[in-house]
Amino acid sequence: MDAELGSSEKDYVPVPTDGKAADELRIDVKEPRATWGRRLEFILATVGYAVGLGNVWRFPYLCYSSGGGAFMIPYITMVFLCGIPLLFMEFTIGQYTRLGPVHAFAKICPLLKGVGLATVVISFVFSTYYNVLMSWAIYYLFNSFGSTLPWQSCNETWNVIQNCSSGFTGNATYLQSASQQFFDNKLLEKTETIEDSGGLRWELFGCLFAAWAIVYLCIFKGVKSSGKVVYFTAVFPYFILFALLINNVQLPGAVNGIIFFVTPVWNKLFQIKVWVNAAAQVFNSIGIAFGSMVSMSSYNKFNNNILRDALIVSVTNSFTSILAGFVIFSAIGYMAHIHNLPVDNIATDGPGLVFVVYPEVISTMPVFQLWAPLFFFMLLCLGLDSQFATIEVAITFLKDEFGTKILQFVKREELLALAVCLLCFLMGLPHITKGGIYVFQLMDHYTAVVSLMFLAFFEVVAVCWIFGAPRLSVMVKRMLGRTPNIYFRLCWLVLCPVLVLCILVSSIVQYTPVRYGKYKYPHWADSVGWAVSLVSIIWIPLGAIHEIYINKGSLYDRFKAAIKPTVDLDVDNSPGKQNQQMAMLTEPRQSFCH
Repeated sequence: MDAELGSSEKDYVPVPTDGKAADELRIDVKEPRATWGRRLEFILATVGYAVGLGNVWRFPYLCYSSGGGAFMIPYITMVFLCGIPLLFMEFTIGQYTRLGPVHAFAKICPLLKGVGLATVVISFVFSTYYNVLMSWAIYYLFNSFGSTLPWQSCNETWNVIQNCSSGFTGNATYLQSASQQFFDNKLLEKTETIEDSGGLRWELFGCLFAAWAIVYLCIFKGVKSSGKVVYFTAVFPYFILFALLINNVQLPGAVNGIIFFVTPVWNKLFQIKVWVNAAAQVFNSIGIAFGSMVSMSSYNKFNNNILRDALIVSVTNSFTSILAGFVIFSAIGYMAHIHNLPVDNIATDGPGLVFVVYPEVISTMPVFQLWAPLFFFMLLCLGLDSQFATIEVAITFLKDEFGTKILQFVKREELLALAVCLLCFLMGLPHITKGGIYVFQLMDHYTAVVSLMFLAFFEVVAVCWIFGAPRLSVMVKRMLGRTPNIYFRLCWLVLCPVLVLCILVSSIVQYTPVRYGKYKYPHWADSVGWAVSLVSIIWIPLGAIHEIYINKGSLYDRFKAAIKPTVDLDVDNSPGKQNQQMAMLTEPRQSFCH
């Protein structure tokens, strides 16, 4: 049976008899997938996603603790051996299939189609608690407009005078800085244990609601709205970083902090852990395996130059990390000079750096009334870009999988985005109780550390080994008109899988139960953490079992069919054919979600 498509060329294509496939065809032909308004929007969106809070609070500390300037050698090596090839790989999958990660991986490698759903789950879980950091940034932003900063002295109602210090405590472990007490006693109103939730922090409730309202207003029109927002949110942080750097290097002691940051410790290069840390930093910073890069590239035009884009995003991400290192350590050097302490007594990583140490640094700077609001607004912009991308993964999945069915209930795509944001907001409420910091640390440890590395390993195996570098090269040739060079093919075939395996093994060997400062979590909390990990990982074996079950024949025949890709590698990239052929990339296939 043939049907005429409403195109000027009067082309005819066969219509599938399967009802679901026919619905998908109608969706793709009548309602073509949205695309970025300009190529620059895609670059800014992916740069904004890759460049996040980790560039500010993780990389500088990791650099100085892993050999200073010498760390640049393994770091840059891993950018070229792991970062750029894997980013190019995800861009290729998304742009060629024009689908989100669930459906894209189902066509690339049916046996490991659960990898796609796992990326959606991990991104969704990540979204529920990542925006809590944005609520903290908003809270600090509101508190930074006074004539004095509330974390500047020990004379506030939330301070414990007996062990409060208006500066850094050095080796006096019984003391806490005023900034630390503001974070613990005012922002969090922290309880002693995870068992004591203490009730909601209503001020943080309002800040979290404001953070999700901002996210919704930026993404409710899909890439058409978020593509415009990133012109500001992706660029503005660089103005602040450069302004802070210019200001910081003029402060006394700043040079000592920078020297401490870049001084090479060459013997560190012979430690395997340093190389593994470099690979893990590149991997986590760029955001491989979250599905966000696949989702965002699926909104590209078919012939977009993703090789150029992958290079731009990777280089910009690395440059930002190094720039942030100079900003942070010039400020820490100044603080060490003020309090006559060694730099390593102040240097730290994680949220403590941007919400405890750096606010303390800002409070002693000239014109802190200017720098404090700008710094926290910069943090807000850095976080929002990453949040846009992760929440877009879930929305893209819902639109790809359920299409018109879900729109029968919510009527408009804007309401779908609202429903997802509202659900994430509700799931984030446990993090803003008075014991919420313990929940936050638990979720982050088992989602962003444990789950991610398992997921990344299976993604690389699915694409680089089962689907294969030759097929991936064909995809690139169809889109860009040329085959990727030997560097990319070698990385996909050998280096990337081996490096990811090394990171995974190292993560397992070096695994330690989650802790928050000196607080050790009870065993039931660790069990909950592993359950959170399994929420995403479990879809990989379930997807494999489902795929083998729905195939016919002997076990060998079923397995052979399960590793056979269904994506069409003979796509005609002429403009008049793209929408029709994207709708017909594969024969209809039973969905894992049905």
